[in-house]
Amino acid sequence: MLNLAFLLEQSARRFPAKTAVMLDEHHLSFAELNGAANKIANALTALGVQRGDKVALMLPNTPHFPIAYYGALKVGATVVPLNVLFKQNEIQYHLEDSDAIALIVWEGFLAEAAEGYRRASTCRNLVVVQAPGVDLPLPDGAVTFGSLLSQHAHIFDTVQTMPDDTAVILYTSGTTGRPKGAELTHANMFFNAMISAERVIHAQPEDISLCVLPLFHSFGQTCVMNVSIYAGSTLTMLPRFEPVKAMEIIQRDKVTIFAGVPTMYFYLLNHPQSGDFDMSSLRRCVSGGSSMPVEVMHAFNKKYNVVILEGYGLSETSPVASFNQLDREPKPGSIGTPIWGVEMRCVNLEGQPVAVGELGEVVIRGHNVMKGYYKRAEATAEAIRNGWFHSGDLARVDEDGFYFIVDRVKDMVIRGGFNVYPREIEEVLYAHPFIAEAAVIGVPDPALGEEIKAVVAFKPGQSASEQELIDYCKDRLAAYKYPRSVEIRDTLPKTATGKILKRELK
Repeated sequence: MLNLAFLLEQSARRFPAKTAVMLDEHHLSFAELNGAANKIANALTALGVQRGDKVALMLPNTPHFPIAYYGALKVGATVVPLNVLFKQNEIQYHLEDSDAIALIVWEGFLAEAAEGYRRASTCRNLVVVQAPGVDLPLPDGAVTFGSLLSQHAHIFDTVQTMPDDTAVILYTSGTTGRPKGAELTHANMFFNAMISAERVIHAQPEDISLCVLPLFHSFGQTCVMNVSIYAGSTLTMLPRFEPVKAMEIIQRDKVTIFAGVPTMYFYLLNHPQSGDFDMSSLRRCVSGGSSMPVEVMHAFNKKYNVVILEGYGLSETSPVASFNQLDREPKPGSIGTPIWGVEMRCVNLEGQPVAVGELGEVVIRGHNVMKGYYKRAEATAEAIRNGWFHSGDLARVDEDGFYFIVDRVKDMVIRGGFNVYPREIEEVLYAHPFIAEAAVIGVPDPALGEEIKAVVAFKPGQSASEQELIDYCKDRLAAYKYPRSVEIRDTLPKTATGKILKRELK
């Protein structure tokens, strides 16, 4: 028996009065956080949620997220975190594809979420989180998070799930461009949090972690929230990354651990006010999500006297697969070595290991690899072959066993740590009545790593401005997905079979 909610229950027993999470002046102890999660577990049970049911969360980084997250896990339900930037059609797709029967959403996202919920054929419970003192009109049948907390008991007998039961479904995407749900088990998530806490981050009860990575993303969920809860550390939460606000919190709360994507480090390093704050409390910084520029890593270390440990992972691997770990001298530019209990290889097209220094696809095997893609047996069989998960990333490994990501097999663009899949954007563009051809690529950006660019050709006699096309995409896609620039051509380069040659567009 194993339930990921044991992370919270263990720390509530060990450190009942210690602050678990805080948002500015609002603090919750581990006992209070566990009690609130128990109330939500009781509430979900009363709403008919049972072991194996799916509960979707569309919440920002506030204490409501861990309350709802661990509350759903206690029932034995599967948590389906949704990107808070999703539009209504995206919300509908994820609710239906995951078979979610309940959606817990922050009031600020309700305009999009309510319509997506209404359209979804599977979802029958809508719970709205409202800020104190706010009393907005609710959709028919909806209940408030606050009312559930006030109506239910703070004691709950956690459902004894099996290690291989699905704890979380994290959505990713593949060559088809349609998001796929990676099923991560209680064992996947528990071991990834435990090993990350003990062997990578070395988190301690006295640590304070800045929680600014979005908790709907695997990096923030495992390496920040679950690591901190496991270690008995304190989470200080920031709903949205703003460099000055982040530095204010680091100084105010004496933050010791910071996990972020390279874009965040870029802004903390280069913001005009970066010299105005005391960042000396930082003792551990970790980076993931996309490749960290070596010059940023060196400059950050020099300015703040803290080493950034870079790692690698995917939603399908819970997410951590490798890291520059403290027992070995880190190598800037490297994603480090596999974590305990995980194997990695670089292989050729036949699946055979390549020689040291040669380029190959990264494959991964271990406790961190997902159960599979939800309801997609063929995609699962393609991704996991002979027990090895095929990442789609190209890398080389040196003589010391350190891995270096070189390129990506897929056309995925990483914008500020967010994975963006061109096919999804291209499908939106192709739905435009004037567009005949479309391709989406990533172009270098000094702050975000990559920016989204669309290249289009119009149907005969049709035209639209660059801004019109950007606005068209903006209305249909999450904020991190829509292209910031559009190039208009008479035609796009193609292969003999008619496939657009993206490499000639870059």
